[in-house]
Amino acid sequence: MVLNILGQIIGFVGSLCLLLFGMNMLSDGIQKGAGSGLQKLVSKITKNRLFAILTGIGVTALIQSSGATTVMVVSFVNAEILSLEQAIGVIFGANIGTTVTAWIVSMFGFNFSVSAAAIPIFGFGFVLKYFKKFKIHNFAECFMGFALLFMGLGLLKESLTLGPAATKAFTMISELGIWGIVIGVLIGAIITALIHSSSAMTAIVLTMAANGSLSWALSAAIVLGSNIGSTIDAVMSSFGATTNAKRTAFVHVAFNVTGTLLALIVFKPFLALVDLIIPGAPADNITTHIAMLHTIFNLCATLVFIPFTNQIARLAKKLVPESQKEKDEHYHMPAIIPHSRMSSDLYTVQIQVEISKMAAKVMEMYDEICSSFSNSDKIEESNETINRLENYIDEMCVAINDFLQKCSRLPNANANDRLHFSKLIHITDSLENLSDETWSIMHTVKKYIANEAYNQDDERTKEITDYLELIRVFFEQVCMYFTVGITKEQRDSGEKFREKNDEIKHNLNQASRKRIEAGIEVSKELLYVDIIRKIERAGYSIWSITQSM
Repeated sequence: MVLNILGQIIGFVGSLCLLLFGMNMLSDGIQKGAGSGLQKLVSKITKNRLFAILTGIGVTALIQSSGATTVMVVSFVNAEILSLEQAIGVIFGANIGTTVTAWIVSMFGFNFSVSAAAIPIFGFGFVLKYFKKFKIHNFAECFMGFALLFMGLGLLKESLTLGPAATKAFTMISELGIWGIVIGVLIGAIITALIHSSSAMTAIVLTMAANGSLSWALSAAIVLGSNIGSTIDAVMSSFGATTNAKRTAFVHVAFNVTGTLLALIVFKPFLALVDLIIPGAPADNITTHIAMLHTIFNLCATLVFIPFTNQIARLAKKLVPESQKEKDEHYHMPAIIPHSRMSSDLYTVQIQVEISKMAAKVMEMYDEICSSFSNSDKIEESNETINRLENYIDEMCVAINDFLQKCSRLPNANANDRLHFSKLIHITDSLENLSDETWSIMHTVKKYIANEAYNQDDERTKEITDYLELIRVFFEQVCMYFTVGITKEQRDSGEKFREKNDEIKHNLNQASRKRIEAGIEVSKELLYVDIIRKIERAGYSIWSITQSM
C-alpha cells in the first residue's frame, strides 16, 4: 500500500517535471527562433490600449507563458522603453493569452493518444536541429518542447488516477460550500506559485477533473486561484528594479487578485454562464467547461478594467511611491535579475539603456571641464561635481559588468550572446577609463587655471579648448553609434580619428617645445603638456569603444 502511494507520488512529480520542462523548452525554442523579434514587438507598443492587449495575447500564446511575457514587460518598463500605462494593457492581454494552453490540453489532450503524436513531433524537432543553413534550427526546441509537453501530459493522466481516499478528500472539500471554494483558490494560488506555471496548473486541474477526482466547482476555484499564483514571476522580477517596474508588478498582482475576488462574489452565476455557453452537463464535458471558464474570466476581467487604465496607473504611483534609494547619490542597478527562462536579448535591451546612462554621465563630466575655462571662478564647484560623478561611474561600471557576467552564464546564452556581452563589458570598461582620464584632466586643469599667469585668451588655452572640443564631438558621435548602430564606414572614420588624435598631440607637443626653447615659463608649459597628453588618452578610450561595436 505504502509502495503504491510512494510510486504514485514519484510518478506525479516526474510527469509534472517533464510537463514543465516541455513548456520551458517550447518557450525557449520560440524565443530563439524569433530572435529579438518578440522583444521588438513588445517594445514598439503604442498608447493604443487595444493593440497593447492584442500584443500581450499574441506573445503569450506563442511562448506559452504569461509569466515570461510579464517579466519581459516589467523589464521594458524598468529600462524606460514602455510606460506604466502601456504595460498595463500588455499584462491584461497576457492573462488572456495564457488560456490557449487550456484549450490545447482540453481539445487534444483527452481525445486521442498524445504520446503517439508526441514521438513523431519530437523526432521532427530533433532532425530540424541539423538544418542550420536554412536558419530554422532554432525552432527545433519548439517542436521538441511541444512533444515533451504532450508526453508529460500523457504521463500526468496516468499518474493522477487517485485512489478512493484522495478522491474522498476532494469531495469533502467540495462539500464545504463557500469555504471549500476558498480552499480551492488557495490550493491553486500556492501550487502555481511553487511551480511557476499557471499553464501547468491548469493542465493538472483538467487532468484531475477528467479522471473524476475534482468536481466542476472545485476545479473552477483552483483555476481562479492559479491566476493569483501566476503573479509570482512578476513579483520576483521586480526585486531591485526601478519604482515603475515595481508598480507594473503591483498592477499585475492587483489585477489578478481583484479579478478573482469579483469572480468569487458572483461564483454561482459565473458557473451558470459557462454552463449556458457550453451545452451539456459539466460532468459530461468538464475539460471544455474549465477551458471556457478560464477564457471568460480573463476576458471579463480585462473588459472591466481596461477603461480605467490611466486611473489604475495613478493609483499604482500613489501606492508604490519612489523610494529614497533611487534618489541618493549612489548607483543602484535597476535591471531585472537574470532569469534562465528568458531570452538573453531581453537583458541586452536593459543593459544598453544603463550603458547609455553611463555614457551620459561621462559626457556630463567632460562638459564640466570644457566649461571650466570660460567659468574659471567656479573651478572648485566643477571639481566637486567631477569627483562626485567619477565615484558614481565607478559604481556603475562594477554593477553593469557584474550583471553582464551573470547574463553570459545563462543556460540559453549561445556563443554569439556571450561574445556580445563580452563587447559590452569592454565598452563599459572603456567608459570607466574615460571617466578616470576626465577626472585626471580636471585635476591638472585646476592647477593650470589657478596659476597667476592664467589668461583665458592665451594661445595655449585656446589650443586646449579646441582639442577638448574635438574629442567631445567625436564622443557625441560614438554615443549615437551605440544607440543606432555603427556602419563599416563609421568604424573606419574612427581609425582616421585615432590617427588625427596622434597627429594633433604630436603637433601641440612640438609647439610646446618651441615655446620652452624661446624661454617661456616652464612650470606653466609642463601643465599644458600634461593636459594635452591626458586629452589624447581620453580620445584613445573613446576610439576603443568603436572597436567593440
